[in-house]
Amino acid sequence: MADATLVALVTGGSRGVGAATAQALARAGYRVVITYRNKQARAEELVDRIRQQGGQAMAVCCDITRHADGDALFAQVHTWGGGRLDVLVLNASGGLERDLLAADPDYPMHINRDAQLLVLAGALPLLSAAGRGVVVFVTSHWAHLYGQIEQLPSYEPIAASKYAGELALRARMKELARSNIRLLVITGDLLEGTITPKLLERAAPGVMAHRRGVIGQLPTAEQMGEAVAAAALDASRPSGQTVVVGGTLESMLPHSPNGSPR
Repeated sequence: MADATLVALVTGGSRGVGAATAQALARAGYRVVITYRNKQARAEELVDRIRQQGGQAMAVCCDITRHADGDALFAQVHTWGGGRLDVLVLNASGGLERDLLAADPDYPMHINRDAQLLVLAGALPLLSAAGRGVVVFVTSHWAHLYGQIEQLPSYEPIAASKYAGELALRARMKELARSNIRLLVITGDLLEGTITPKLLERAAPGVMAHRRGVIGQLPTAEQMGEAVAAAALDASRPSGQTVVVGGTLESMLPHSPNGSPR
C-alpha cells in the first residue's frame, strides 16, 4: 500500500478509463482527485464508491480548456492534497462532441493539446513539491501512430490533436526531469464497451470486428485503467517510455483502413 499522504489527479475520471484508473490508484492507497465536465452525479457516485471501499476521493467540476477552471482546480487540489501531487493522469480528451465542435471547430486541438499543457502547468508546483512525481498521458494507438497509419475521417482531427499533445508533452521532458518528474505515455487499442468506438462504428460499421480479427479479444476500460495505474506506480519505468495496452503497435503498421481508436 502507498503512503496515505500520496495524491493522484485523474482528469476525465468519472467514467471509462479514467474511472478505472482512479479506482485502481485508490486501491493502492492514493488519495484521488477526479475531474468531470458536466456529469456531477456520475462523478459523485464514483467518489462514494471509492470511499465505501475505504479510499479517499474528491470530484471537481472542471473544463480543462478554461484557464479559470484550471486555477480553481489546483487551488482545491492544493488544499485537499496537502500541497502536493504525486501522480497526474492526463486522461481527459475529446473532439467528437457535436455541440462543442459547432461552437469551436478547433476544439480537438484545444482539448487534446492545449489543455494538456495547461493542466501540466497548473500541476507542476504540486508535483515539484512532492519531491518526485509522474505524469501519464493516455492516448490511443491511432493517435500515437498518427502519420504512419490510415485514419478514419471522423477520427482524424482527434488523432492529429492527441499526437500533437503527446509531442508537446515530450518536449517538456528535460524540464520535468529537473524536478524529478517522469513522463509516461500509455497507448491503448480499441476498448470494449467505451463510447468512442461505438460512435465510430456508426460511421464505419465493422471497425471493431476488424480489430478483433487482428488481435483477438479487445481490452476493456477496466484493464486499461489498471494498466495506467500500474505504470504510474512502477518507479522502474524511465521517463519517455511508451506502455502498450492491447494489440502491439507493429500490428497497426500494415494498411488498416478499418481501424479505430478507443
